[in-house]
Amino acid sequence: MADTIPSSPFDATFEQCRRQLASCRLSARDLGSWGEAASACWLRTHGWRIVGHNWHCRYGELDLIALSATDELAFVEIKTRRGCQFGTPIEAVGVTKQTNLRRAAMLWMLEADHHINHVGIRFDVIGVLVHAGRIRFTHVPHAF
Repeated sequence: MADTIPSSPFDATFEQCRRQLASCRLSARDLGSWGEAASACWLRTHGWRIVGHNWHCRYGELDLIALSATDELAFVEIKTRRGCQFGTPIEAVGVTKQTNLRRAAMLWMLEADHHINHVGIRFDVIGVLVHAGRIRFTHVPHAF
């Protein structure tokens, strides 16, 4: 039986994400969406709980909002790339992006339905490098 592609990358298994990311036919936008979904799967395997994703406000988008294995509320920026010719995925999160992520996180926390018990707040970055069918995750906790 053929494995069907879910309608949303966030409904996919890690293996489905890996297969999609290995496809050379993905647009940059789709590459980013599948990289975010693969990162969510990867975090879950490390004891994290995803509490939100792709939340938008006037300051931009929060890729993942998650509770770490130690119950820290983490706002996780995901950068997915096929190569490093323009720098590593992690290097793509500059000062302006960091400022906007902080502002967006504050707005997210102010919403009534986003009150989650946690023991601290942090901003992480995950770089996803896709090359020759392999996926390499670089997780930088407390990145900024």
